Amino acid sequence: MARTLALGGVAGTLIAWNWLRLENGPSDGQALLMVLLALAPAAVTGLRARIATAVVAFAVAAGSAFALGPGIHFPGRLLARFGQGFLDFYDVKLPFDPGAQPRMNGTILLATFAFALAASLAIAARRPRWAALGLLVGAGWPATLLGGHDFQRGAALLAGLLVLLVVLRDRPRAIGYAPLAGLAVVVVALGASSSPALARHAFVNWQSWDFYTRPAKPVSVSYVWNSDYSGLHFPRKQTVVLKIKAPSRPQYWRAVALNDVIRGRWIEDSTPQRQRNGYVGEPGLVPAAAVLPERRSCSPNCLRAARSNLVEQQVTVEALRDRHLVAASVPIQFDTRKLGLVSFDPSGMAFVDRGLRRGDTYDAWSYEPEPSPEQLARSKPDYPSRIRVDFKYLAVDQKVYVPPFGTPGRTQGIDWLFSQSIHAPEIDPYRPLYEKAEEIAGGAKSPYAAAVTLESWFRSSPTFLYDPHPPKPPANVPPLVDFITRTKSGYCQHFAGAMALMLRYLGVPARVAAGFSSGQFDKSRGEWVVTDHDAHEWVEAWFRGWGWVPFDPTPSRGGLAGAYSASSRTFDATGAALVLAGKEGLTSFARRALDLGFPQGKLRLSPDTPDLRARAVPVAAQHSRTPGLLRLIALVAAGLVLAIALAKLAVRRSRYLTRDPRRLAAACRKELRDVLLDQLVDVPPSATLTELAALAEAELGVSAAAFGLHGTAARFAAPGYAREAAREMRRAMREVRRDLRRELTRFERTRGLLSLRSLGLA
Repeated sequence: MARTLALGGVAGTLIAWNWLRLENGPSDGQALLMVLLALAPAAVTGLRARIATAVVAFAVAAGSAFALGPGIHFPGRLLARFGQGFLDFYDVKLPFDPGAQPRMNGTILLATFAFALAASLAIAARRPRWAALGLLVGAGWPATLLGGHDFQRGAALLAGLLVLLVVLRDRPRAIGYAPLAGLAVVVVALGASSSPALARHAFVNWQSWDFYTRPAKPVSVSYVWNSDYSGLHFPRKQTVVLKIKAPSRPQYWRAVALNDVIRGRWIEDSTPQRQRNGYVGEPGLVPAAAVLPERRSCSPNCLRAARSNLVEQQVTVEALRDRHLVAASVPIQFDTRKLGLVSFDPSGMAFVDRGLRRGDTYDAWSYEPEPSPEQLARSKPDYPSRIRVDFKYLAVDQKVYVPPFGTPGRTQGIDWLFSQSIHAPEIDPYRPLYEKAEEIAGGAKSPYAAAVTLESWFRSSPTFLYDPHPPKPPANVPPLVDFITRTKSGYCQHFAGAMALMLRYLGVPARVAAGFSSGQFDKSRGEWVVTDHDAHEWVEAWFRGWGWVPFDPTPSRGGLAGAYSASSRTFDATGAALVLAGKEGLTSFARRALDLGFPQGKLRLSPDTPDLRARAVPVAAQHSRTPGLLRLIALVAAGLVLAIALAKLAVRRSRYLTRDPRRLAAACRKELRDVLLDQLVDVPPSATLTELAALAEAELGVSAAAFGLHGTAARFAAPGYAREAAREMRRAMREVRRDLRRELTRFERTRGLLSLRSLGLA
């Protein structure tokens, strides 16, 4: 026992020493606790006692590393914090401050415990090779995360490996000159590693196979924001592109507003202008609550009061190579004094002349209204002249405009466009898309009803599938039309592009916004971490009194914060149902509830159901972690059952990988012995085939006499007769299996499947 604890302490100390070099801070006390907890299972005897001690030690170590207390949420929170700390190694420069990165510190402590536990258990089992492997990986892995020629650590690791291999030998001998020889090997290795001939190029380049290591050179990510529908590809490794300090509610970070559509492809059509105040917004389209006064006529306190309706963000560029400034949708003003020359487009875009660079920072203010469904439904289609007269945001193709929502004779006007206008040949292929828009939302009583109807249809209809590599459309069929009418498969460009175009055909001012979905919120820093995998497109529709309001029709991607949107977790389904019912009553809505993504079944009204005159109250989302934990437990249990079954199958099949009749007989004997053990039958270790056959017949009620007879012949007969006996023995074994399935109850078969006795673990 003393030797086990001493060697385990040496291995644990080396492992902790190498992991702690990744951080700058006093974590020695916690690391010592991890090593002591890892030694506890090795200090007890018996398999069950060691497993129980290891489980308790792991719970204590994990709780200490991540500051977790006991409770039902322990597994979920542990996985979340460990996963976040693990992923932070991509983005945080090493060595790091453990006070600023508690998740990374917890990950290091838990890694120290895990590798020290593996090494100490191998030492207790007197398995020198496994103990050396645990020490090598546990102490060598940190070297892949932080470079440098630390020869002293390498020499210490080599010395530890030699100690384990020598002391844990099966047949200890007199030590003699072993310490001197080991010291000589360490000195020679240290000298060789210092030699320029060997130090110039590593023989074993750990970085080449460690996929968690940061790249040697910073990676920058750029995008083509215009729609092309050709397919979407994300690199396997995520790259952080932005870090944004902002409130914790979900945000959509907009880079580009794709205002124009030509042949179904949404494109950016900007007219950058120079200005000093950083204000973006088209006259007449920005709601009064978002209009900022001129700096010259407003004091700093006045300006702060005016910005109280806006959401402030501090944006830091990590790896985004682009000219567009990114801000929460919908941006109103930028402070770009640190970025040099910047130009602005009134539709809400800002451009840096030199392009964004790693480390750039700027401030932004955005207007993010949170109307209820009924408030948006009350927004009448009384559009300003820029939309009503100039048909801005109502073009369905180049120089092809449709009448606004609610215009008398609008349907006849669109029919004329498709059939008699000079643009008919160009837009006629889009007639199926217009007809589908009319079928789904043509009866809407308000622009909001049309928008939320289409959004719900895209997100919740079982016919639509999110597919980053959708099928190519046939010749002469526009991609969006093929997406709507045939494939129903696409990614955010298809969903957003189709919904925005369908809204315009219905007369609702709309456009496509491109940028990023929320990303992950880091509570410790109060900032959103946005990666290249968060790139996204969504829809913005204009409503009087609210301005541009985002909708997200793409299923399984993103999620807005406002309760008006079907993509939000707080979606006010009751209020939306009342809005969609319109003047025809709830009976009309119930007929189309399934198409719109609402629950099936007869619509029942409770006494507290609000009427259309009452103000809809958004229902706060109430989330429970219990179902997720139960699913996790179920998955773990299913994984354990599968692992046991596969292990037994692998052991059994491996025994039959021979043609030797004697080995085949031994394999059959072991299989029958395993069956008896798993059915809780006591089997003498020296039992012969005949004795096993008798036990099977007596305890399980199956006849195995033929099996025992042929098995004995296969083991002891002459080679010619033995091969024939082996074939008959295999046939008899199959009959035994068939009889067992017939005789044993389902409970007994399940118990035998889960039993560990045949694996020697119970």
